Formats: sequence, structure tokens, C-alpha cells
Amino acid sequence: MTGQESLPQVQLFTDGACRGNPGPGGWAFILKHPASGHEKEGFGSLPKTTNNQMELMAVIQGLEALKRKSDVEIITDSTYVAKGLTEWMPNWKKNNWRRREGSRWRPVLNEELWKRLDGIAARHQVKLTIVRGHSGHPENERCDVLAVEAAVNQH
Repeated sequence: MTGQESLPQVQLFTDGACRGNPGPGGWAFILKHPASGHEKEGFGSLPKTTNNQMELMAVIQGLEALKRKSDVEIITDSTYVAKGLTEWMPNWKKNNWRRREGSRWRPVLNEELWKRLDGIAARHQVKLTIVRGHSGHPENERCDVLAVEAAVNQH
């Protein structure tokens, strides 16, 4: 595809945390522009949520923080987010946001968040990299600290 070279290259590191599941939760992201070295952190919380919802919110908020179309590498420790974006979502969309559970059709869990992520991800060139959580990856560890602090310091 032509024109890709001109897109800004950005790394988006994300993590979500929950104290109880459901319970108070937090999300965090770090946006890194490798060419300039510029970094931006973001984080937030919800009083009653799930870990998967916070993992999704971290990616959504990070992508929404971008001001223009970018070539984004999403680096996450969430297999749920990675598989959802790359493997499950095409079938969910084809099946009107439903998933097969045994012989029955069920609504996709966290459907509104997935739709929001689908819309914002479509504005960018996105690729995913999965890292192992709590393995010493500096940005993943920093996101974990921010997400846990956000969850713990709920108001």
C-alpha cells in the first residue's frame, strides 16, 4: 500500500487492572513516538467494571489520544484484546455482533467497547504485539502501575 511510509510511527503500550472482577478498575496507556522520543501517559478508572473492560478501555483511550492517522503498534499483555481485534471481531461483525456458544447465538460480551475500539482502530494502520505481563517489560510494567493506582484510588 502506498503512502504508509508517510504515516507517523507510534507505539501504544496498554494495561488494565481490576480490584475484584467486577470491582473498581483502572486503565493506562503510554504513547511513544520513537522518531522524536516524545511520550504521553494516560490513565483513568471506573468504580464497577471488569479486567477485560479495563484492557479494552486502555487501548481505546490510547488510540483516541492520537491527533492524526498513524501507523500504530499496540503492545498489550491482553490476549483478550489481541485475539478480539485480530481473530474474533471479523466474525462478530459478520454475525451482527453475536458469537456462537454451543448451538446458540449470544451477544458479544462488552459489545459497546468492541464497537468503539473497532471504529477508532479503523482510523489508523494498526498492528498488535503481545507481551507477557509482569515480565519486566518497562512500558508494560509502568502501565500496570498506573492502572493499579487508578483502580485503588477510586473516588
